[in-house]
Amino acid sequence: MAAVKILIIPGSLRTGSHNVRLAAAAAHEFVRADVEVTRLSLADYPLPIYDADFEAKSGVPMHAINLKRMIGAHQGVLIVSPEYNSAPPPLLKNAIDWVTRVEDPGESQGQVFRERAFALAAASEGKLGGSRCLAALRLILSSCRAPVIPNQLALSFAHEAYDDNDRLKHAADSSALRAMVRQLIEFAQQMR
Repeated sequence: MAAVKILIIPGSLRTGSHNVRLAAAAAHEFVRADVEVTRLSLADYPLPIYDADFEAKSGVPMHAINLKRMIGAHQGVLIVSPEYNSAPPPLLKNAIDWVTRVEDPGESQGQVFRERAFALAAASEGKLGGSRCLAALRLILSSCRAPVIPNQLALSFAHEAYDDNDRLKHAADSSALRAMVRQLIEFAQQMR
């Protein structure tokens, strides 16, 4: 049986982002669980702001098609997102919007979301740890009919959460991350 493949998508491009660091910590946990993991940057998939008139005139951008195919090459996806005004950042929301428009031969629009297990995590310097963003992301993905696992990670006080190797230094945070990783692996195995 082939190994489960997990894709990690950080929703931030900022240098020193707490969420990029959390994505790195999660990748380490997936590797420890003997899972094949890919971590991408949305900087490698630049997309215009979604506009139906643009799509009608020019079609779906190739970067959206490539991102959709990258998602499709994995059984599970972890989205690690910062919180902007209680919501996911426009960069991430726009990427999701474009990917829902991709329709490869023999597939329907948005099929890639319905056939993968998704997990959500956020890191914030505040005490809520990005939990409002996670609720918004869960709603967005549920509208795409994506199966999102129950476990999620809202990392509070992220500016104090990492050691020098970008690993979580507090036992409760590490335990929550491992529980989410295990649950995503279990759900992803069912998606094969």
